[in-house]
Amino acid sequence: MDLSIRTADIITVLIYLAGMLAVGFYFSKRNKTTEDYFVGGRSFSGWIIGLSMLGTIVSSATFLALPAAAYVLDWRQLSVNLVVPFVAVLAIIVFIPFFRRGKLTSAFEYLGERYGMVPRMYGTVSFIMMQLIRMAQVLFLISLVIQFLTGAPIALVIVGTGLFIGIYTIMGGIEAVIWTDVVQAIILIVGGILCFTWMAIDLPDGIAQIFEVGKEHNKFSLGAMDFDLSERTFYTVAILGIINWLGIYAGDQNMVQRYASARSTREARKATVVYTAIALPMWTLFFFIGTALFVYYLTFPNTVVAGLEADQVLPYFVLSEIPPVISGVIISAVIAAAMSTMDSGINALSTVGVIDLMKPWLAKDRPDSFYLRSAYYIAGTATLLVIMGAIVFSQIDKESMNDISLIVTSVFGGCLMGLFIMGFFTERIDGFSATVALILAVVFNIYLGLGLLGVLPQSWILPVHSYWVGALVNGLFIVVAYAIGLVRNKSDRNLQGLTVWTMKENQKEQEWISDDP
Repeated sequence: MDLSIRTADIITVLIYLAGMLAVGFYFSKRNKTTEDYFVGGRSFSGWIIGLSMLGTIVSSATFLALPAAAYVLDWRQLSVNLVVPFVAVLAIIVFIPFFRRGKLTSAFEYLGERYGMVPRMYGTVSFIMMQLIRMAQVLFLISLVIQFLTGAPIALVIVGTGLFIGIYTIMGGIEAVIWTDVVQAIILIVGGILCFTWMAIDLPDGIAQIFEVGKEHNKFSLGAMDFDLSERTFYTVAILGIINWLGIYAGDQNMVQRYASARSTREARKATVVYTAIALPMWTLFFFIGTALFVYYLTFPNTVVAGLEADQVLPYFVLSEIPPVISGVIISAVIAAAMSTMDSGINALSTVGVIDLMKPWLAKDRPDSFYLRSAYYIAGTATLLVIMGAIVFSQIDKESMNDISLIVTSVFGGCLMGLFIMGFFTERIDGFSATVALILAVVFNIYLGLGLLGVLPQSWILPVHSYWVGALVNGLFIVVAYAIGLVRNKSDRNLQGLTVWTMKENQKEQEWISDDP
């Protein structure tokens, strides 16, 4: 296949990249304190934060994996995201007030106040490990696309892309991250609309043909409506979506940092509404793109497409069917999706490194200028680690990459959601209860992970699909922690403002009506 990115597309992408770099340089002059670097002086409007959330949560997987899933199968993966509005309501009512209270910067500061040192350290280390793995995967996957488009060596693409994102993120701090995320979110949406529109225009009967042929081939199915835990049915995938989105809205540092960066609780709530209102139609758009691709190549058969991986079909269509410049915008959108995930992750790692590791443990009582310098160094180190991780992934097969991700998640990522949810909604669980339950849940998580990897003898393996590991581990944590809490006397710790039951009534009312942070 002799197909590569065109000169006009390269110029379009370079203009976009130059703009991102300029933003980083501009905001580098405004970072005088850690408050500026981590939360931008808590000065952003809800609209800006909402679009930034969109750019942060939506990775290149949205632009490539969702169309690929719809192209190969149907829309059943959309079921994961259909539950977002319901979880967002819970975030608006419950989660945001907790993280806005006391001007917290890190999600794990709450765990420290609620449970003590061990759960806070578990949360911090878990986030760091999982974020590094996730960003390395994102960098590797987007580098595969860039390699497909340019023919450049994969290692060179990884290093160049990683360093570019790291430079503007390290220089500009959260302000650069938020504003570039806003631009990237807009480019992502525009790129998706252009892509879908071009396919619809090329098809003889336009959008009507997409609906008609898609319906004939059952491409709009959300999965079987049976409640079968061993299969990816609509209901089981929706349950997994609830667990996933509870974890993101309740305790993901990328999200919590956006709550903290809003200029008021009202604006943080508005941001969540903005994000939710845009995200669901956008995900639907990218499933439509996948279905449209299926209909397009069914109508115009192509022998090259038959030999491509599912996630290569959209880049091939962009280069082969869409005119230069327009295709350059779409390519920029694919790159933007990865950049917005990585820049947010790098800044978030810098934040928790300073707030949760250096200030309370590794370097207490230092001047703010010391912590600001440390933030730069941590962000730089994180960038290099992500680049190295992506290079490692490029040397192994995708199955091994997924195994590594599963191992890290098994050890570190099991019950963060349970920690936050039980902290918000119960008074019974104290630090001791949470720590004991945490240890047991991690051991159980490792056991399940080893079983899924085939390391354990068959007779020792619990027959459970990998989709359900998170639910089982969180469930075990919740049951054990609450049971220990029932046996022990109620904690004497002051939980005022740390649970939904101990927030003052006037505080609850003020959270709804006040413009004060």
